[in-house]
Amino acid sequence: MEKNQFKMPHLFWIMIGLLLLASILTYIIPAGKFAVDGNGKIIGDQFTYLSSQNPISIWKMFMLIMQGLVESGMIIWVVLISGAMTSVVMATGVIDDLLGWAVWKLKDKNENILISIMFILMVYLGGFGGTDALIAVVPIGVIFSKKLKLDPICALGMTTYATLIGFGTGPVKQTTSQMLMGVPVYGAFFTMFISMNIFMIIGLVLLLRYIKGIRKNPVNSLMYNEGWNPEEISKVEELKEVSLAKNKILILLIFLGQYALIVAYPFVAKSGAALYPFILATNLLVSILAGILAKFSFKKIGDEFSKGLSSIVFVGFIIGLAKVMSLVLTKGEIMDTIVYVLTKPLMNLPRAFSSIGMTAVISVVNLLIPSASSKAAVLIPILRPIVEALGMAPELGVQAFQYGDGFSNLISPALGWTVGSCAMAGVPFPKWLKWVFPKVIIFTCLSFIIMFILTETGWRAF
Repeated sequence: MEKNQFKMPHLFWIMIGLLLLASILTYIIPAGKFAVDGNGKIIGDQFTYLSSQNPISIWKMFMLIMQGLVESGMIIWVVLISGAMTSVVMATGVIDDLLGWAVWKLKDKNENILISIMFILMVYLGGFGGTDALIAVVPIGVIFSKKLKLDPICALGMTTYATLIGFGTGPVKQTTSQMLMGVPVYGAFFTMFISMNIFMIIGLVLLLRYIKGIRKNPVNSLMYNEGWNPEEISKVEELKEVSLAKNKILILLIFLGQYALIVAYPFVAKSGAALYPFILATNLLVSILAGILAKFSFKKIGDEFSKGLSSIVFVGFIIGLAKVMSLVLTKGEIMDTIVYVLTKPLMNLPRAFSSIGMTAVISVVNLLIPSASSKAAVLIPILRPIVEALGMAPELGVQAFQYGDGFSNLISPALGWTVGSCAMAGVPFPKWLKWVFPKVIIFTCLSFIIMFILTETGWRAF
Protein backbone atom coordinates (compact mmCIF):
# COMPACT_ATOMS: atom_id res chain seq x y z
CA MET A 1 0.00 0.00 0.00
CA GLU A 2 1.48 3.34 -1.06
CA LYS A 3 1.84 6.06 1.51
CA ASN A 4 0.10 9.29 0.74
CA GLN A 5 2.65 11.98 0.01
CA PHE A 6 2.25 15.31 1.76
CA LYS A 7 1.01 18.07 -0.52
CA MET A 8 1.20 21.74 0.29
CA PRO A 9 -2.35 23.05 0.90
CA HIS A 10 -3.74 25.56 -1.58
CA LEU A 11 -2.91 29.16 -0.69
CA PHE A 12 -6.64 29.82 -0.17
CA TRP A 13 -6.70 27.37 2.74
CA ILE A 14 -3.40 28.64 4.07
CA MET A 15 -4.88 32.14 4.24
CA ILE A 16 -8.16 30.98 5.79
CA GLY A 17 -6.12 29.01 8.32
CA LEU A 18 -4.04 32.08 9.13
CA LEU A 19 -7.19 34.17 9.60
CA LEU A 20 -8.69 31.57 11.93
CA LEU A 21 -5.41 31.44 13.84
CA ALA A 22 -5.35 35.25 14.08
CA SER A 23 -8.89 35.21 15.48
CA ILE A 24 -7.98 32.57 18.09
CA LEU A 25 -4.82 34.45 19.07
CA THR A 26 -6.86 37.52 20.02
CA TYR A 27 -8.22 35.39 22.90
CA ILE A 28 -4.78 34.14 23.97
CA ILE A 29 -2.12 36.80 23.40
CA PRO A 30 -2.18 39.64 25.93
CA ALA A 31 -3.36 42.92 24.43
CA GLY A 32 -0.79 45.69 24.29
CA LYS A 33 0.11 49.01 22.71
CA PHE A 34 3.20 50.88 21.60
CA ALA A 35 3.40 54.56 22.39
CA VAL A 36 3.31 56.84 19.35
CA ASP A 37 4.75 60.27 18.71
CA GLY A 38 2.87 63.33 17.50
CA ASN A 39 3.02 62.09 13.91
CA GLY A 40 1.59 58.70 14.81
CA LYS A 41 4.92 56.91 14.38
CA ILE A 42 5.59 53.98 16.71
CA ILE A 43 8.08 54.54 19.53
CA GLY A 44 9.72 51.12 19.59
CA ASP A 45 11.04 51.19 23.17
CA GLN A 46 7.77 52.31 24.82
CA PHE A 47 5.30 49.43 25.14
CA THR A 48 2.64 48.64 27.73
CA TYR A 49 0.25 45.72 28.21
CA LEU A 50 -3.46 46.58 28.43
CA SER A 51 -5.64 45.60 31.35
CA SER A 52 -8.31 43.87 29.25
CA GLN A 53 -8.68 41.80 26.04
CA ASN A 54 -10.67 42.73 22.96
CA PRO A 55 -11.04 39.38 21.18
CA ILE A 56 -12.28 39.09 17.58
CA SER A 57 -14.59 36.10 17.13
CA ILE A 58 -14.41 33.91 14.02
CA TRP A 59 -17.71 35.40 12.80
CA LYS A 60 -16.39 38.94 13.30
CA MET A 61 -13.30 37.92 11.36
CA PHE A 62 -15.42 36.82 8.38
CA MET A 63 -17.41 40.05 8.63
CA LEU A 64 -14.13 41.99 8.30
CA ILE A 65 -13.38 40.44 4.88
CA MET A 66 -15.41 43.05 3.04
CA GLN A 67 -13.58 45.86 4.81
CA GLY A 68 -10.24 44.27 3.99
CA LEU A 69 -11.09 43.95 0.30
CA VAL A 70 -12.40 47.51 0.11
CA GLU A 71 -9.43 49.05 1.93
CA SER A 72 -7.06 47.14 -0.37
CA GLY A 73 -9.04 48.07 -3.48
CA MET A 74 -6.55 50.49 -5.05
CA ILE A 75 -3.62 48.11 -4.63
CA ILE A 76 -5.66 45.15 -5.90
CA TRP A 77 -6.73 46.93 -9.07
CA VAL A 78 -3.24 48.16 -9.90
CA VAL A 79 -1.97 44.57 -9.55
CA LEU A 80 -4.84 43.19 -11.68
CA ILE A 81 -4.46 45.67 -14.54
CA SER A 82 -0.68 45.25 -14.55
CA GLY A 83 -1.10 41.49 -14.93
CA ALA A 84 -3.62 41.93 -17.72
CA MET A 85 -1.34 44.35 -19.57
CA THR A 86 1.57 41.89 -19.39
CA SER A 87 -0.68 39.15 -20.78
CA VAL A 88 -1.59 41.24 -23.83
CA VAL A 89 2.06 42.16 -24.51
CA MET A 90 3.17 38.52 -24.21
CA ALA A 91 0.38 37.45 -26.58
CA THR A 92 1.74 39.76 -29.30
CA GLY A 93 4.80 37.49 -29.55
CA VAL A 94 7.16 40.45 -29.24
CA ILE A 95 9.22 38.70 -26.54
CA ASP A 96 9.67 35.51 -28.58
CA ASP A 97 10.58 37.50 -31.70
CA LEU A 98 13.05 39.67 -29.80
CA LEU A 99 14.87 36.60 -28.51
CA GLY A 100 14.84 34.83 -31.87
CA TRP A 101 16.10 37.97 -33.64
CA ALA A 102 18.91 38.51 -31.11
CA VAL A 103 20.09 34.90 -31.22
CA TRP A 104 20.12 34.87 -35.03
CA LYS A 105 22.05 38.15 -35.26
CA LEU A 106 24.68 36.96 -32.78
CA LYS A 107 25.06 33.40 -34.00
CA ASP A 108 28.49 33.92 -35.63
CA LYS A 109 30.04 35.95 -32.82
CA ASN A 110 32.66 34.79 -30.30
CA GLU A 111 31.15 32.18 -27.99
CA ASN A 112 31.58 34.11 -24.74
CA ILE A 113 30.30 37.32 -26.32
CA LEU A 114 27.30 35.47 -27.72
CA ILE A 115 26.49 33.79 -24.42
CA SER A 116 26.99 37.05 -22.49
CA ILE A 117 24.70 39.07 -24.75
CA MET A 118 21.98 36.42 -24.61
CA PHE A 119 22.35 36.18 -20.82
CA ILE A 120 22.09 39.97 -20.38
CA LEU A 121 19.08 40.09 -22.68
CA MET A 122 17.35 37.40 -20.60
CA VAL A 123 18.13 39.16 -17.31
CA TYR A 124 16.62 42.41 -18.58
CA LEU A 125 13.65 40.53 -19.96
CA GLY A 126 13.08 38.95 -16.55
CA GLY A 127 13.67 42.24 -14.76
CA PHE A 128 11.19 44.29 -16.76
CA GLY A 129 8.67 41.79 -18.10
CA GLY A 130 9.23 38.65 -16.10
CA THR A 131 6.38 36.19 -15.64
CA ASP A 132 6.29 32.40 -15.51
CA ALA A 133 5.32 32.61 -19.20
CA LEU A 134 9.07 33.02 -19.83
CA ILE A 135 9.37 29.27 -19.40
CA ALA A 136 8.62 29.37 -23.14
CA VAL A 137 12.17 30.61 -23.88
CA VAL A 138 13.76 27.40 -22.55
CA PRO A 139 13.50 25.58 -25.93
CA ILE A 140 15.44 28.48 -27.51
CA GLY A 141 18.15 27.95 -24.91
CA VAL A 142 18.17 24.21 -25.64
CA ILE A 143 18.65 24.76 -29.39
CA PHE A 144 21.27 27.42 -28.68
CA SER A 145 23.20 25.12 -26.32
CA LYS A 146 23.12 22.23 -28.78
CA LYS A 147 24.50 24.47 -31.51
CA LEU A 148 27.40 25.42 -29.20
CA LYS A 149 27.72 21.79 -28.00
CA LEU A 150 26.97 22.76 -24.40
CA ASP A 151 25.01 20.68 -21.90
CA PRO A 152 21.34 21.20 -20.96
CA ILE A 153 22.31 22.97 -17.73
CA CYS A 154 23.84 25.72 -19.87
CA ALA A 155 20.51 25.95 -21.68
CA LEU A 156 18.85 26.68 -18.32
CA GLY A 157 21.74 28.96 -17.35
CA MET A 158 21.14 31.17 -20.38
CA THR A 159 17.36 31.22 -19.92
CA THR A 160 15.65 30.36 -16.63
CA TYR A 161 18.68 31.12 -14.43
CA ALA A 162 19.11 34.51 -16.13
CA THR A 163 15.42 35.46 -16.22
CA LEU A 164 14.94 34.55 -12.55
CA ILE A 165 17.93 36.70 -11.56
CA GLY A 166 16.29 39.61 -13.35
CA PHE A 167 12.85 38.73 -12.01
CA GLY A 168 14.15 38.57 -8.44
CA THR A 169 16.14 41.81 -8.51
CA GLY A 170 14.45 43.93 -11.20
CA PRO A 171 13.48 47.54 -10.49
CA VAL A 172 9.80 47.13 -11.41
CA LYS A 173 8.95 43.87 -9.65
CA GLN A 174 8.15 45.15 -6.16
CA THR A 175 5.15 47.40 -6.77
CA THR A 176 2.90 45.28 -4.54
CA SER A 177 5.31 45.20 -1.61
CA GLN A 178 6.03 48.91 -2.04
CA MET A 179 2.34 49.79 -1.98
CA LEU A 180 1.70 47.57 1.04
CA MET A 181 4.73 48.99 2.85
CA GLY A 182 3.61 52.55 2.11
CA VAL A 183 6.69 53.70 0.18
CA PRO A 184 6.83 55.44 -3.23
CA VAL A 185 6.19 53.01 -6.07
CA TYR A 186 9.36 52.80 -8.19
CA GLY A 187 10.93 55.25 -5.75
CA ALA A 188 13.97 52.98 -5.46
CA PHE A 189 14.11 52.35 -9.22
CA PHE A 190 17.73 53.36 -9.75
CA THR A 191 19.03 51.57 -6.66
CA MET A 192 17.24 48.38 -7.69
CA PHE A 193 18.44 48.80 -11.29
CA ILE A 194 22.07 49.02 -10.15
CA SER A 195 21.50 46.05 -7.83
CA MET A 196 20.09 43.97 -10.71
CA ASN A 197 23.16 44.67 -12.83
CA ILE A 198 25.53 43.70 -10.01
CA PHE A 199 23.83 40.33 -9.60
CA MET A 200 23.66 39.94 -13.39
CA ILE A 201 27.44 40.33 -13.74
CA ILE A 202 28.16 37.88 -10.93
CA GLY A 203 25.64 35.38 -12.31
CA LEU A 204 27.19 35.61 -15.76
CA VAL A 205 30.73 35.09 -14.41
CA LEU A 206 29.58 31.96 -12.57
CA LEU A 207 27.90 30.58 -15.71
CA LEU A 208 30.95 31.27 -17.92
CA ARG A 209 33.16 29.63 -15.32
CA TYR A 210 31.06 26.46 -15.53
CA ILE A 211 31.16 26.54 -19.33
CA LYS A 212 34.95 26.94 -19.27
CA GLY A 213 35.14 23.88 -17.02
CA ILE A 214 33.15 21.62 -19.30
CA ARG A 215 35.04 22.91 -22.34
CA LYS A 216 38.26 21.86 -20.63
CA ASN A 217 36.86 18.44 -19.76
CA PRO A 218 33.31 17.28 -20.58
CA VAL A 219 33.40 15.05 -17.50
CA ASN A 220 33.07 18.22 -15.42
CA SER A 221 29.51 18.56 -16.67
CA LEU A 222 26.89 17.54 -14.14
CA MET A 223 24.99 16.03 -17.06
CA TYR A 224 27.85 13.79 -18.21
CA ASN A 225 26.58 10.83 -16.18
CA GLU A 226 23.12 11.49 -17.63
CA GLY A 227 24.40 10.69 -21.12
CA TRP A 228 25.50 14.12 -22.33
CA ASN A 229 28.64 14.15 -24.46
CA PRO A 230 29.55 16.99 -26.84
CA GLU A 231 31.17 14.56 -29.27
CA GLU A 232 27.88 12.75 -29.74
CA ILE A 233 25.98 15.90 -30.70
CA SER A 234 25.85 15.68 -34.46
CA LYS A 235 22.55 16.78 -35.90
CA VAL A 236 21.49 20.08 -34.39
CA GLU A 237 18.27 21.87 -35.10
CA GLU A 238 19.23 24.97 -37.03
CA LEU A 239 18.43 28.39 -35.67
CA LYS A 240 16.01 30.18 -37.97
CA GLU A 241 16.24 33.78 -39.04
CA VAL A 242 13.69 35.95 -37.29
CA SER A 243 12.94 39.49 -38.36
CA LEU A 244 11.79 42.03 -35.80
CA ALA A 245 8.89 43.81 -37.47
CA LYS A 246 8.42 47.56 -37.03
CA ASN A 247 5.16 47.09 -35.15
CA LYS A 248 6.89 44.72 -32.71
CA ILE A 249 9.63 47.29 -32.12
CA LEU A 250 6.96 49.90 -31.34
CA ILE A 251 5.24 47.51 -28.92
CA LEU A 252 8.54 46.89 -27.14
CA LEU A 253 9.31 50.60 -26.90
CA ILE A 254 5.84 51.36 -25.53
CA PHE A 255 6.05 48.50 -23.03
CA LEU A 256 9.44 49.60 -21.68
CA GLY A 257 8.68 53.30 -22.02
CA GLN A 258 5.74 53.11 -19.64
CA TYR A 259 8.12 52.38 -16.75
CA ALA A 260 10.11 55.53 -17.53
CA LEU A 261 6.86 57.53 -17.46
CA ILE A 262 5.78 55.98 -14.16
CA VAL A 263 9.15 56.68 -12.55
CA ALA A 264 9.13 60.27 -13.81
CA TYR A 265 5.51 61.01 -12.87
CA PRO A 266 6.05 61.98 -9.18
CA PHE A 267 8.79 64.42 -10.25
CA VAL A 268 6.70 66.00 -13.02
CA ALA A 269 3.48 66.13 -10.96
CA LYS A 270 5.47 67.18 -7.86
CA SER A 271 3.30 64.76 -5.91
CA GLY A 272 2.79 61.01 -5.74
CA ALA A 273 -0.84 61.32 -4.65
CA ALA A 274 -2.24 60.26 -8.03
CA LEU A 275 0.50 57.74 -8.86
CA TYR A 276 -1.71 54.63 -8.54
CA PRO A 277 -4.39 55.98 -10.90
CA PHE A 278 -1.60 57.00 -13.28
CA ILE A 279 -0.09 53.48 -13.22
CA LEU A 280 -3.50 51.91 -13.86
CA ALA A 281 -4.29 54.30 -16.72
CA THR A 282 -0.85 53.78 -18.28
CA ASN A 283 -1.09 49.97 -18.06
CA LEU A 284 -4.54 50.03 -19.64
CA LEU A 285 -3.44 52.25 -22.53
CA VAL A 286 -0.35 50.08 -23.15
CA SER A 287 -2.63 47.02 -23.33
CA ILE A 288 -4.83 48.65 -25.97
CA LEU A 289 -1.95 50.10 -28.01
CA ALA A 290 -0.01 46.81 -27.96
CA GLY A 291 -3.07 44.93 -29.18
CA ILE A 292 -3.77 47.43 -31.96
CA LEU A 293 -0.13 47.49 -33.11
CA ALA A 294 -0.14 43.67 -33.16
CA LYS A 295 -3.20 43.90 -35.45
CA PHE A 296 -5.37 42.02 -32.98
CA SER A 297 -9.10 42.22 -33.43
CA PHE A 298 -11.02 44.01 -30.69
CA LYS A 299 -12.22 40.59 -29.54
CA LYS A 300 -8.65 39.26 -29.38
CA ILE A 301 -7.50 42.24 -27.31
CA GLY A 302 -10.41 41.72 -24.93
CA ASP A 303 -9.78 37.97 -24.70
CA GLU A 304 -6.08 38.37 -23.89
CA PHE A 305 -6.77 41.18 -21.42
CA SER A 306 -9.42 39.15 -19.61
CA LYS A 307 -7.18 36.10 -19.64
CA GLY A 308 -4.41 38.03 -17.89
CA LEU A 309 -6.92 39.61 -15.52
CA SER A 310 -8.47 36.28 -14.56
CA SER A 311 -5.05 34.68 -14.02
CA ILE A 312 -4.24 37.16 -11.26
CA VAL A 313 -7.66 37.78 -9.66
CA PHE A 314 -6.87 35.27 -6.94
CA VAL A 315 -3.74 37.22 -6.01
CA GLY A 316 -5.94 40.30 -5.58
CA PHE A 317 -8.26 38.36 -3.31
CA ILE A 318 -5.28 37.18 -1.24
CA ILE A 319 -4.10 40.79 -0.88
CA GLY A 320 -7.54 41.60 0.53
CA LEU A 321 -7.43 38.65 2.94
CA ALA A 322 -4.00 39.73 4.15
CA LYS A 323 -5.50 43.10 5.02
CA VAL A 324 -8.18 41.25 6.99
CA MET A 325 -5.47 39.52 9.00
CA SER A 326 -3.96 42.90 9.80
CA LEU A 327 -7.41 44.22 10.81
CA VAL A 328 -8.05 41.24 13.12
CA LEU A 329 -4.70 41.60 14.87
CA THR A 330 -5.08 45.38 15.14
CA LYS A 331 -8.71 45.45 16.31
CA GLY A 332 -7.91 42.61 18.69
CA GLU A 333 -5.09 44.84 20.03
CA ILE A 334 -2.47 42.11 19.81
CA MET A 335 -0.53 43.35 16.75
CA ASP A 336 1.69 45.55 18.87
CA THR A 337 2.25 42.70 21.32
CA ILE A 338 3.37 40.35 18.53
CA VAL A 339 5.68 42.99 17.11
CA TYR A 340 7.09 43.74 20.55
CA VAL A 341 7.88 40.08 21.23
CA LEU A 342 9.43 39.55 17.77
CA THR A 343 11.53 42.69 17.84
CA LYS A 344 12.60 42.73 21.47
CA PRO A 345 15.59 40.38 20.84
CA LEU A 346 16.58 42.62 17.90
CA MET A 347 16.32 45.93 19.67
CA ASN A 348 19.80 45.63 21.14
CA LEU A 349 21.31 44.62 17.81
CA PRO A 350 22.46 47.03 15.10
CA ARG A 351 19.66 47.71 12.63
CA ALA A 352 21.77 46.36 9.80
CA PHE A 353 21.74 42.89 11.34
CA SER A 354 18.00 43.13 11.87
CA SER A 355 17.48 43.87 8.16
CA ILE A 356 19.71 40.93 7.28
CA GLY A 357 17.63 38.71 9.55
CA MET A 358 14.44 39.74 7.77
CA THR A 359 16.00 38.90 4.41
CA ALA A 360 16.96 35.44 5.63
CA VAL A 361 13.49 34.70 7.02
CA ILE A 362 11.77 35.74 3.79
CA SER A 363 14.17 33.53 1.79
CA VAL A 364 12.94 30.51 3.72
CA VAL A 365 9.27 31.46 3.43
CA ASN A 366 9.75 31.92 -0.33
CA LEU A 367 10.41 28.18 -0.69
CA LEU A 368 6.83 27.55 0.43
CA ILE A 369 5.06 30.56 -1.11
CA PRO A 370 6.95 31.41 -4.32
CA SER A 371 4.38 33.94 -5.59
CA ALA A 372 5.84 37.39 -4.86
CA SER A 373 2.44 39.14 -4.78
CA SER A 374 0.87 36.49 -2.55
CA LYS A 375 3.87 36.44 -0.24
CA ALA A 376 3.88 40.23 -0.01
CA ALA A 377 0.20 40.13 0.90
CA VAL A 378 0.92 37.64 3.69
CA LEU A 379 4.19 39.02 5.06
CA ILE A 380 4.16 42.80 4.57
CA PRO A 381 1.34 43.41 7.10
CA ILE A 382 3.59 41.63 9.62
CA LEU A 383 6.90 43.12 8.46
CA ARG A 384 5.69 46.71 8.31
CA PRO A 385 5.06 47.17 12.03
CA ILE A 386 8.32 45.32 12.79
CA VAL A 387 10.21 47.75 10.57
CA GLU A 388 8.49 50.67 12.27
CA ALA A 389 9.21 49.29 15.72
CA LEU A 390 12.90 48.94 14.87
CA GLY A 391 12.96 52.51 13.60
CA MET A 392 14.04 51.37 10.13
CA ALA A 393 13.19 53.10 6.87
CA PRO A 394 10.27 51.26 5.20
CA GLU A 395 12.29 51.13 1.96
CA LEU A 396 14.69 48.77 3.72
CA GLY A 397 11.79 46.46 4.49
CA VAL A 398 10.93 46.37 0.78
CA GLN A 399 14.56 45.71 -0.17
CA ALA A 400 14.81 42.91 2.39
CA PHE A 401 11.62 41.45 0.94
CA GLN A 402 12.96 41.68 -2.63
CA TYR A 403 16.21 39.88 -1.87
CA GLY A 404 14.46 37.28 0.27
CA ASP A 405 11.86 36.77 -2.43
CA GLY A 406 14.32 36.64 -5.33
CA PHE A 407 17.07 34.07 -5.07
CA SER A 408 15.41 31.06 -3.47
CA ASN A 409 13.10 30.96 -6.52
CA LEU A 410 16.01 29.22 -8.24
CA ILE A 411 15.80 26.25 -5.88
CA SER A 412 12.10 26.23 -4.98
CA PRO A 413 10.38 22.89 -5.78
CA ALA A 414 7.06 24.73 -5.40
CA LEU A 415 7.74 27.12 -8.30
CA GLY A 416 6.40 25.76 -11.58
CA TRP A 417 8.69 28.10 -13.51
CA THR A 418 11.80 26.38 -12.12
CA VAL A 419 10.58 22.78 -12.08
CA GLY A 420 8.91 23.10 -15.48
CA SER A 421 12.07 24.57 -17.00
CA CYS A 422 14.09 21.60 -15.77
CA ALA A 423 11.60 19.22 -17.36
CA MET A 424 11.69 21.10 -20.69
CA ALA A 425 15.50 21.09 -20.79
CA GLY A 426 15.77 17.46 -19.68
CA VAL A 427 17.68 18.31 -16.49
CA PRO A 428 16.80 16.24 -13.38
CA PHE A 429 15.85 18.64 -10.57
CA PRO A 430 18.52 17.23 -8.17
CA LYS A 431 21.20 17.96 -10.81
CA TRP A 432 19.87 21.48 -11.23
CA LEU A 433 19.82 21.93 -7.46
CA LYS A 434 23.44 20.78 -7.20
CA TRP A 435 24.49 23.30 -9.86
CA VAL A 436 22.49 26.33 -8.75
CA PHE A 437 22.48 26.00 -4.94
CA PRO A 438 26.05 27.34 -4.43
CA LYS A 439 25.15 30.31 -6.62
CA VAL A 440 22.05 31.01 -4.52
CA ILE A 441 24.27 31.02 -1.42
CA ILE A 442 26.62 33.52 -3.09
CA PHE A 443 23.73 35.75 -4.16
CA THR A 444 22.16 35.59 -0.70
CA CYS A 445 25.41 36.46 1.07
CA LEU A 446 25.93 39.38 -1.30
CA SER A 447 22.38 40.57 -0.58
CA PHE A 448 23.25 40.53 3.15
CA ILE A 449 26.26 42.77 2.44
CA ILE A 450 24.16 45.17 0.36
CA MET A 451 21.47 45.29 3.06
CA PHE A 452 24.16 46.07 5.65
CA ILE A 453 25.52 48.93 3.52
CA LEU A 454 22.07 50.37 2.74
CA THR A 455 21.04 50.25 6.39
CA GLU A 456 24.26 51.75 7.73
CA THR A 457 24.25 54.59 5.19
CA GLY A 458 20.63 55.52 5.97
CA TRP A 459 19.51 54.88 2.39
CA ARG A 460 16.06 56.13 1.41
CA ALA A 461 14.06 56.24 -1.82
CA PHE A 462 13.14 59.63 -3.31
